[in-house]
Amino acid sequence: MPEFNKTNIDRGREVVYRNWQIAVRQCRKEKGYKKMSEILMNSVQDILFEDTDEDDILKDIESLPTEDDLPCDDGEPMETARHRDQMNLLIDSLKAFWKDSKKYYTGGNMFLHFDPLNKKKFRGPDFFLVMDTDSRERKSWVVWQEGMRFPDVIIELLSDSTRKNDKTEKKMLYAGVFKTFEYYIYDPFSQEFEGYRLLGKDYDSILPDHEKKIYSPTAGLYLVIRDNWLRWMTEDGYMLPSPLELSEQEFQRAELEKSRAELEFQRAELEKLRAEQEFQRAELEKSRAANTEKQLIFEKQRAEHLARKLEELGISPE
Repeated sequence: MPEFNKTNIDRGREVVYRNWQIAVRQCRKEKGYKKMSEILMNSVQDILFEDTDEDDILKDIESLPTEDDLPCDDGEPMETARHRDQMNLLIDSLKAFWKDSKKYYTGGNMFLHFDPLNKKKFRGPDFFLVMDTDSRERKSWVVWQEGMRFPDVIIELLSDSTRKNDKTEKKMLYAGVFKTFEYYIYDPFSQEFEGYRLLGKDYDSILPDHEKKIYSPTAGLYLVIRDNWLRWMTEDGYMLPSPLELSEQEFQRAELEKSRAELEFQRAELEKLRAEQEFQRAELEKSRAANTEKQLIFEKQRAEHLARKLEELGISPE
């Protein structure tokens, strides 16, 4: 196989858009996602290094629908409020933890378009993560707009209406066509939890350990069940907080700092009061000493005066 380099990859990403249309048509005749994956992979390898007219490529790319042309919302809410909250917890806690430290995009319950010939063919994973991409706002994820990038991690939240599909059809699609390396299923109510990792063309099942956690090599974090919620956790056991939890932590931290400041103020006021008391005590002692000295002088003067009077009277003071 020829050596890949940046120029060839960039060029190949553009060329593959055109071959995608051919592959999809062939796959419809073959009626299978697995066949689609094989055709696409062989097609990409064949065309990455062939001479291609750039004007034709650009015309083909411009003719493909974009996220502005494709539907982004079916108007249907998630199964339950708990499903919605669970999805938001996974997305928001990861964003709050990583911030701008990594290049990634994470979303949930948004359309993921993978067939440019059929606007109605899409999937809407409850959670997905794509690494090494920009985090710009998107209406939907359109793979031919994203350099043929599919999610690296997908999490589906099970419900009675989706359980069978999540474990069969979607699982086959994510492994055979998307080539998503990590796939997880989780039931927000029963806490059923299982992971899958892509080995070759199929998924290998991974069950949680005794602490109810599975390591995600893509994210470099654990997915763990805590208090009936699926959470992200670092390798050293730090639970990624949600923005609400972060706000509460910040509020508590601010209240603690306020209490510390008030305590320091009270301590300073107490020290000031003690200093004033010491000053007053010193002044009192000084005043007492001065009064004592005056009293002694007065007593001495009175004694001397009395002695003189006695002498005048001819009386001995002794």
